This record gives sequence, C-alpha cells and structure tokens, in this order.
Amino acid sequence: MNHARRRLHAFAAAGLLAIAASSVGAGKASGKEAVLECTLIVDAATGVTAHESGRCDERMSPASTFKLPLALAGYDAGILIDEHKPSWDYKPEFNAVKRDHKTVNPTIWERDSVLWYSREITRQMGPERFAGYVSRFGYGNGDISGNPGKNDGLTHSWISSSLKISPREQIAFLRRILARELQVSAKAYDMTNAILPAFEAGGWDVQGKTGSGSVPAASGGKDARQPFGWFVGWADKDGRRLVFARLVVVKERGKSPLGPKTRDAFLKALPTLMAD
Repeated sequence: MNHARRRLHAFAAAGLLAIAASSVGAGKASGKEAVLECTLIVDAATGVTAHESGRCDERMSPASTFKLPLALAGYDAGILIDEHKPSWDYKPEFNAVKRDHKTVNPTIWERDSVLWYSREITRQMGPERFAGYVSRFGYGNGDISGNPGKNDGLTHSWISSSLKISPREQIAFLRRILARELQVSAKAYDMTNAILPAFEAGGWDVQGKTGSGSVPAASGGKDARQPFGWFVGWADKDGRRLVFARLVVVKERGKSPLGPKTRDAFLKALPTLMAD
C-alpha cells in the first residue's frame, strides 16, 4: 500500500513538473499575457504525440518559419547553391531594418531571419514556380495572394498576410521534410538541414526556425495588433527524433520580437517535457 502511494506521489510530481514546463511560454517570459498558446511535440517516425498543450489547430502567419520551405524550394530551383552561396549585398531599395544592411548568404539568412534575402529568392523564382512549390508542399492554407488589392503575394504572402498554417500543419510538414517526401532534390534536403540553426537543450540536439509577427486583435482598432512568436523544428537524442511546433500570441507588443523568446522558453522546457 505504501509502495503504491509512493508511486502515485511520484507520478503526480512528474505531472506537475510537466505542467510547469509546458507553461513556460514566451508570453510569461516576456511578462505579457498569452491569448493563444500551443506546444506540440510528435515522434517523427511514428507520428505519435509525445506532448500537446494549448490550441494547436488555429492557423497563423508562418512569418520567418517560412524560410524552411523557402530554403527547400530555393535549393531545388538552383537559386541557392550551398551554405555560403549566393552571397548578396544589401541595396537601399530593399528598405530593410538597419540590422539587415549587410551582405547575406544562406547561413546568415536563416540565422538572422533576413527578410530582403527571402524576397530576392522569390523574385528570382518568379510567381509560377513559387506557387508551384507552395502547392506541391501542401503548405498550410496555400494562399499566396498576399494583401488584398496589392498584388504582393510573391514577396509578402507569408508575413502577417494571406498564407497561414497551424502548429499541427507545421508538424505534418516537418515530418514530410524528414521523410523526404516533398519531391525536391537530395541536395535541397541536405543544404536546408545544413543552414538550419542548431541548439542544445539538456542533451537534445535541436534544429529549428523562429518566426515573429503580429495580427489584428479581435477588439479591432487602428493600432490593435497582437504579437506572435513561433519556434518549429526537430530534436534528436539517443536515437529518438521528435518534431515540434510552439506558437504563442500575446496581447501587447514588447520591445523585441517574440520568436526568439518563444524559442528560448521551449528549449528550457524541452528536457523536462521529455523526461522519462
């Protein structure tokens, strides 16, 4: 009987640890109240859910997580060459934020989430090829029309615009990448993997991409925008591979993008969430 009680107490303690870890979201880390959260972790090979919390079926703009499918398409189309080529210089007409006024190659592009480099890839790809890749990948809602009346889908559709994807759809897409089911070249898979940022989390080798943006609040109003942050990717440990998607939407804008905060909170929580 005492042994059973000890087992029950241990199980309860483990459950509380998992709940605490799952609540360590970017919203709490930034001191902002979250209005939508999802953490979804799935076994890459079997599709069995290892952890799920929050609302994981609501679609959101992919923001810079779209650099994952865009890298695959860019390498497959021959626009991207390897980890360091092409290297493109910044031009004033790109009208980028000051931190992106620099020469950028594929590795820097993924690491620093350089928007003008993404747009140069899609411009070189052209609307037909771009649409073909998004359709072939079955990515989210597949809507690359862009902002209404602006004809800007080629360069803006994935940035708080028409293209949207849910955390559950992110997971399905990631599993297709790892299973190499997307009908792109072997080089496209290899190079995308090579430039995807890498991290360590309590013995887990993690690769993933952040995304940050904002959406109109339900209350409306000219300046009512709610920031969101993504972190999506995969993690390996002791022969086990997981795919994950973490999404947080908060009420108020902070001083810095929400994607990196979402990533850092997820990396901190992952070892506890996946504890045996």
